[in-house]
Amino acid sequence: MNIETLRNFCLDKKAVTEHLPFNEDVLVFKVAGKIFLLTSLKSWELNRATINLKCQPEYALELRSNYHSVLPGYHANKKHWNTINLFTGELNASLVKQLITHSYQQVVAGLTNKQRTLFHLN
Repeated sequence: MNIETLRNFCLDKKAVTEHLPFNEDVLVFKVAGKIFLLTSLKSWELNRATINLKCQPEYALELRSNYHSVLPGYHANKKHWNTINLFTGELNASLVKQLITHSYQQVVAGLTNKQRTLFHLN
């Protein structure tokens, strides 16, 4: 997976926007104004790509125990966020996309009914 594939996959989801809220290096994808994916653009340039994704806590623990490339979220709530090392090649693109979709769904599930209606996520 490359950065453009990742970007297009995220932007194809409903109510998703992209931002550089922290600095020009940290690319963030949000659904209804809530972050579901963060990545360092420099990490992609250096072929050391990582992404941070929201995750259901029990599933996060399962992933971490099954894959060396899945770590507790860097600079994030370790219970709810994972850092995924894409550069190891351990995770195939299909699984990475599933994890991105899971993160998106976790954020959508946490929205209020009013927010879901406003962003047409019902």
